[in-house]
Amino acid sequence: MLRRTVREFAESEIAPHVRHLDEAQEFPREILKKAGDLGLMGIIFPDEYGGAALGYTEYVIAVEELSRVDGSVGISVAAHNSLCANHIFQYGTGEQKRRFLGPLLSGQWIGAWSLTEPTAGSDAAGTRSVAKAVPEGWVLNGSKTFTTHGSVGDVTVVFAVSDPEQGKQGISAFVIPKGTPGFRPGRKEDKMGLRASDTSEVIMDDCRVGPDGFVRGAGS
Repeated sequence: MLRRTVREFAESEIAPHVRHLDEAQEFPREILKKAGDLGLMGIIFPDEYGGAALGYTEYVIAVEELSRVDGSVGISVAAHNSLCANHIFQYGTGEQKRRFLGPLLSGQWIGAWSLTEPTAGSDAAGTRSVAKAVPEGWVLNGSKTFTTHGSVGDVTVVFAVSDPEQGKQGISAFVIPKGTPGFRPGRKEDKMGLRASDTSEVIMDDCRVGPDGFVRGAGS
């Protein structure tokens, strides 16, 4: 039933637009909103947060059927669920879950997850972006690269070094809404494939985040 439903959605709502989206590198936001209406943007999350309360088997089936028609949509749904939304669900405070998961799981917001840097990708311990504690919260500086949804995300989970003395254990996560002063997208990558799935730099220039933006502490 799920496979048939997602396949019909992909063939009717995605297939007619695949070539244009790929050639124009146009992010399929309206398609993802419709995917949210089907529950696909929150497929693995409990219904108490607005999710579809299905399992990973169903999740894999859904991404497989979407990717069968357009890999860009498939990877965007996967990154949204598994990275940004799941990080907030697994590690966020109760207030962060209440604030961010509803719009994310409905598909009204798009989530980004920003770890990779020019000098740190597969070697996440080499992260150089820094987060300095200040009385009103945190100030973040640095840049990220190859961030899925980096220029279109409504909320981004970002990693930065908050305690250099802890070495590779001194990295913390922060949740940053779009429009936060000092936080902006950089260059958008001109990719060979998956061109409708946004991949961009993320730049933090004295980006100020309140205590409520702190997701997970150094060493944890």
